[in-house]
Amino acid sequence: MTKLRYLLLAAALLFSSAVFALDLDQAKSQGLVGEQPNGYLGVVKATPAAVELVSDINDKRRAAYERIAKQNGITLEQVANLAGQKAIEKTPGGQYIKTPTGQWVEK
Repeated sequence: MTKLRYLLLAAALLFSSAVFALDLDQAKSQGLVGEQPNGYLGVVKATPAAVELVSDINDKRRAAYERIAKQNGITLEQVANLAGQKAIEKTPGGQYIKTPTGQWVEK
């Protein structure tokens, strides 16, 4: 499978949580949550709403990553890491991302 196909799959994953787009966008713009290199959303500032949102979105992401990994004969980790890379690239300035060293920084 080519890298381009991986990228297209990762991009599709990012839009799979569209149901939560408004809440997720608000949480990101308020600095409550951010994208991580592992493909999952992380809590930057813990509030009950942020923790619940992150848990729900990550459950959906994990299910989508598992489905894509199985369909393409690759590991869950490969799909998740690629999705994380793409999510971080698409994160606009002013929102938080987690560095590979584990620190939250404003992009």
